[in-house]
Amino acid sequence: MSKYLLPELSVSMPAYNEEKNIRETVEKAIKILNEITPKWEVLVVNDGSTDKTGKIVGQLVKKYQGKVRVTTHSPNRGYGGALKSCLYGCRYRWIVFTDADGQFDFSEIFHFVKAARLKKADLVIGYRFQRQDSWARILIAQLLKLWNFIFYRIWFKDADCGFKLIKKEVVDKIPHLQTESAITETEFLIRAKKAGFKFVEVGVKHYPREGGKQTGGNPKVIWRAVKESFGLWRALH
Repeated sequence: MSKYLLPELSVSMPAYNEEKNIRETVEKAIKILNEITPKWEVLVVNDGSTDKTGKIVGQLVKKYQGKVRVTTHSPNRGYGGALKSCLYGCRYRWIVFTDADGQFDFSEIFHFVKAARLKKADLVIGYRFQRQDSWARILIAQLLKLWNFIFYRIWFKDADCGFKLIKKEVVDKIPHLQTESAITETEFLIRAKKAGFKFVEVGVKHYPREGGKQTGGNPKVIWRAVKESFGLWRALH
């Protein structure tokens, strides 16, 4: 019997101006990956960063030849666009989607894998305990839950949590995502649910951001998500 929990695993990380976090986040993940699977990759999507993120990721690509890859957007496409590049760019049978800002402990992936195996789940969706964000971000997240229920009749504890374990089969079989904004994670979950894939939710610790700046609370980001949400509703109905 293999000592590994999974035969192969892709880790995908969207990164926008994460020069203070990206190296540590990637290298912490790599240490854990070597315990989980013999075959892994890390895909960083550099979403039009204007700081040293691209340079640092380039150094990681060189250091971990063949194991760390990068996709670069120019100009910035936003979180939804980065998410799509993360999902569609991965090669292996399981995908971990996680943020590059270091607010999650990647070792909690063991809980995700255990839940997937015990529940025979296709997607394991994280939800944050004691979310370490501003009150405005937390309020927006609560409003998103209500919005998702009213418009799409779905309810997740934390749909936009940046820590998920997904079978690549899910990505390959659902329709290509049409949105490219903060609503894109919701679209992905809606389409996966409509396709009949099985979900399980797992709680994760959330840590304060130690460097860089969040953009999810930007009014332009929110307004774009609202507009795309109406378009998604029409498409689904």
